[in-house]
Amino acid sequence: MAQFGFRRSGGGPFGWRRVGRPVDLVVALGILGLLAIAGAVLIHRLGPARTLVGQAFAIDGDSLRINGEELRLEGLDAPELRQSCTDAGGGPVACGRAARRALVVLLGRGGVACEVGRSDRYGRGLARCRRGETDINATLVREGHALSYGGYRAEEAQARAAGRGLWALRFERPEAWRRANSRSGD
Repeated sequence: MAQFGFRRSGGGPFGWRRVGRPVDLVVALGILGLLAIAGAVLIHRLGPARTLVGQAFAIDGDSLRINGEELRLEGLDAPELRQSCTDAGGGPVACGRAARRALVVLLGRGGVACEVGRSDRYGRGLARCRRGETDINATLVREGHALSYGGYRAEEAQARAAGRGLWALRFERPEAWRRANSRSGD
């Protein structure tokens, strides 16, 4: 092949020069290190999945305390404790307090198991909770005490079709109510 002006370079493709095995090892370890760091960052952002089991206490319609830790129920949004709605006759209904009462009933006096994943912007764990065979998150939405917020769309459709809970009232979405009624310092 030398007659055409080509010669063997001893390198790899694209004219890369082949380095020794020790350099290959260092590069491979560097790539593995970067992958480990990326995985650690991802776990930190998503939060490690864990299960909390014990007696739970309702704080409001979509948050609770279990084993001393405050959690927010994932995939739903309930009226705020101070939020009021309006019934068909134009009368006020304390729908925020009703949502909390519904959660109190679902939590009952028995043990609750909550799968906790990532955290919300306030540092509360986002949880999907069960009491026995009852999916607490889905039940709150299905009974109309909370709205779908990234999950439980089918349950919300059932509540809306049946006119249960909030769907029997005129209400402001909890997210909009919080924006309109935020207290200074919150």
